[in-house]
Amino acid sequence: MTRLIAGDIGGTKTILRLVETNSDREYETLSEATYVSADYPDLVPIVEEFLAQTQQPSPEIACFAIAGPVINNTSNLTNLNWIKLDTNRLAKELNLKKVSLINDFAAVSYGILALKESDIYTLQSAPVQPDTPIAILGAGTGLGEGFLVPQGSGYQVFPTEGGHTDFAPTTDLEFQLLRNLQQRFNIAHVSVERVVSGQGIVAIYQFLRDIQFAEENPKIGQKIRQWEANSFPVEQQIDPAAIIALTATTGNDPLCSKTMDMFIEAYAAEAGNLALKFLPYQGLYIAGGIAAKILPLIKESAFIKVFQRKGRMASLLEKVPVHVVLNPQVGLLGSILYALKKS
Repeated sequence: MTRLIAGDIGGTKTILRLVETNSDREYETLSEATYVSADYPDLVPIVEEFLAQTQQPSPEIACFAIAGPVINNTSNLTNLNWIKLDTNRLAKELNLKKVSLINDFAAVSYGILALKESDIYTLQSAPVQPDTPIAILGAGTGLGEGFLVPQGSGYQVFPTEGGHTDFAPTTDLEFQLLRNLQQRFNIAHVSVERVVSGQGIVAIYQFLRDIQFAEENPKIGQKIRQWEANSFPVEQQIDPAAIIALTATTGNDPLCSKTMDMFIEAYAAEAGNLALKFLPYQGLYIAGGIAAKILPLIKESAFIKVFQRKGRMASLLEKVPVHVVLNPQVGLLGSILYALKKS
C-alpha cells in the first residue's frame, strides 16, 4: 500500500487529498481539505497543516497540479504571490520520497480521461472520431488551455499558455472593451484571460457600468465599489464575479445580464479558436471553476452559435463534440492518476 498526496493548487483555492493505493493502482480517499491559497506564503505550510489534521501515517509521494507553467520541475504560480515551487525543495521540507509538479491543465487533461457520463453536460453532440485530438479550456481565476493527442494505447498531454494570447473582439462593444482595458491598465497587449476569467467578468461589468450601458443595481453597485476600494475585512471578502453571475441568473438586472452575455460569447469565441487550431473531434471540454456554475446561463445563451461563427470554417466546428465538465475536482483526479502512473 502507498499513501500519496494529490493537490490542485490554484490562485484562489488549494485542494489537498490524501489517498491510499493498492497494487492494482486503485485508491481510497483518506482525507481531503480546501484552503484559501492567498492566506499562506507558500505551499509547504498548507501541506503541513493538512497532514497534522489528517492524523494519518505520513505519505511517501505527492503530485501537485499548479496554476502556471512547470519548467524543469519548478513553477511560479501565475496568479499567486508565492515563492518558487521546486520539487526537490518540497520533497525535502515535507519529508517525502518524491514530489511531482504538473501544470493544472495537464492535470485536468489526465482527469478528463477518467470522467463518467454524469460528470459532463453536452452542449453540442457529434460523432467521436478516433485518433483525433481532445481539447480543453477552462476559465477560473485565469484561463487554462491544453490538448491531448492519441499515442499508442493512451494519450500524450500538452498544457499550453493559450490563455495569454490576444483577446480578439468581434463586435463594436467588444472593441470598446478592448480599448477600455488598454487604457485602464496602460497596456498594449490584452490577453483573452483578461476577459474570459473571473477577473474578466468583473472587468466587463466595470466597463459597462462606466459607459452607463444600463442602470446599476444600488445593492450590487455598493458591493462592487467596496471591493474596488478593498474596504472589506479579510473575513468578509467577497467574490464580485460570483455576485455578478448569480444576479444575472435572476434575469432582473440588465447590467449583470449583459456582463454575462459578453463573457459567455467571448468564452465561446475562444473555444471556437481553440477548436480550429486542433480540430478536436474526440471532444472539446470546457472545465475551470466557472462554466459548471453558470451552466443555466450558458444553456440559454448563444454559446454554440458563437462557437461555430468562424466563416468558411463553421462546418468544421459543427463536427466537434462540446462538453461542460461538471466535476469540480477533475484536476485533483488528474493529479492522482498522474501520480499513480509515475509511481
